[in-house]
Amino acid sequence: MVQFGNQNYLWALLVLVPLAVAYIAAIRHKRHIRKMLGNATLVQQLTNNYMPKRYGLKIVLVFIAIGCLIFSWANLRKPTSEKGGKGNGIDVMLVLDVSKSMLSQDVPPSRLEKAKSFLNQLTPEIQHNRIGLVVFAGEAYLQMPLTPDAVATKLFIDYASPDLAPVQGTNIGAALRLADASLDDKEKKYKAVVLVTDGEDLDAGAKAAAATLAEHGTVLYTVGVGTEGGAPIMENGAYKKDANGKTVISKLDATLLQELANQTEGKYYFLDNTGSVANAIAMQLNNMQTKPLNNNGGYMQYILYYPLFLSVALILLLLEIFIAEKKRNKVILYGQKKQKQTKWQNNW
Repeated sequence: MVQFGNQNYLWALLVLVPLAVAYIAAIRHKRHIRKMLGNATLVQQLTNNYMPKRYGLKIVLVFIAIGCLIFSWANLRKPTSEKGGKGNGIDVMLVLDVSKSMLSQDVPPSRLEKAKSFLNQLTPEIQHNRIGLVVFAGEAYLQMPLTPDAVATKLFIDYASPDLAPVQGTNIGAALRLADASLDDKEKKYKAVVLVTDGEDLDAGAKAAAATLAEHGTVLYTVGVGTEGGAPIMENGAYKKDANGKTVISKLDATLLQELANQTEGKYYFLDNTGSVANAIAMQLNNMQTKPLNNNGGYMQYILYYPLFLSVALILLLLEIFIAEKKRNKVILYGQKKQKQTKWQNNW
């Protein structure tokens, strides 16, 4: 069955509405100008080589191209095969900090890129479980509900950036509450949360949220990325400053992350070597008590249609460029015209 990988992006089709209104307004304005010029015959002669139908065709091609680009963005796809069947596993929610402090480069190439590299190494090691993804900054957002599709997990991890979080800041409590709400609260086991952040929490609700996870039988593993010395935060091409004009330094809060993990009988890891930390957490998760899962493990293969939509959009935009709104006038030089007349007279 055909489906969209990023269905929410279809809302972008609404941009065609104001564009259509603008086009209609432009057409009406042109008609109004023609009427104001007065003599209809004279206006017709002056605009004789202009073809309004071609102008309308160009607009239609642009509209269709925009629609194709949006469909490509929404990732229309068709599942063809899947790896895995019934098996045992757990539910794992990955929680990734995408606040602007994660762009700090005290950990090369940046905290966020190292965090994403770690998650991409962890995912294949736990692909027999169901995995979900939450990203957060000042607020938390569910990017992917629990799924056995490891390929989709990697896709969402790769797309993670501060652009996904309109409200900036660092609210670990909101992220943990959303992760908890995304898990089955009827079960008191078979659940884990992996939190990857620099730990600079600007809200006081993190410990309360961790306590709720513990009550629901969820184990929290925290992964700290950054350094205790810290680094400045780049914002709008310059280092972020506080109210006193001093450069803000973002530092790793390992103490808070350790406390949060201890509340749920989990464990804290400092993200130095991504591979070793991924293996260590995968071992912890794979040793947890499991439950039967349907469609367990691995990945699902798809036929992807976005290249087709991209190709159609490109072709339409090229066609729009080469469609002229005016007729081509045949220009005959005076000398050539006179030469033709002389030749005709000599033959006569």
